[in-house]
Amino acid sequence: MSEAHDRLAEFGLRLPEVTAPLAAYVPAVQSGSHVYVSGQLPIVAGKLLASGKVGDGVSPEHAKDLAEQCALNALAAIDALVGLETVVKIVKVVGFVASAEGFTGQPAVINGASELLQKVFGEAGRHARSAVGVAELPLGAPVEVELIVEVAT
Repeated sequence: MSEAHDRLAEFGLRLPEVTAPLAAYVPAVQSGSHVYVSGQLPIVAGKLLASGKVGDGVSPEHAKDLAEQCALNALAAIDALVGLETVVKIVKVVGFVASAEGFTGQPAVINGASELLQKVFGEAGRHARSAVGVAELPLGAPVEVELIVEVAT
């Protein structure tokens, strides 16, 4: 077990099974010293945890929890590809929030992912980020998160 796995356990969290891709892509790919994680939805055991738009049917607080699940799914993809113990730095987080008209709280929603990464990796979990409001996401998901991670080679 890696230090990252130990930190997850400290917070009562564990990595889920890697979510199967919904189309023609892979969950994560390594290029040089970086791993690029495809957009992860809040799916657990093959089931989408919620659907709808944030600000209309999905509360920002619930969406923040869903963003954390997306980050856990991203970590599972990294672990399966190269192992969490190889993570040097979380470089970039991109979060998409299916937003009701007028909803502007995307940064607070994506904090669910960012805060988890910082708890697990400490200073190495601090990252650049975009939090983008969109009209729709795959399967009607409220949030989607993708990562770029530097790994030891």
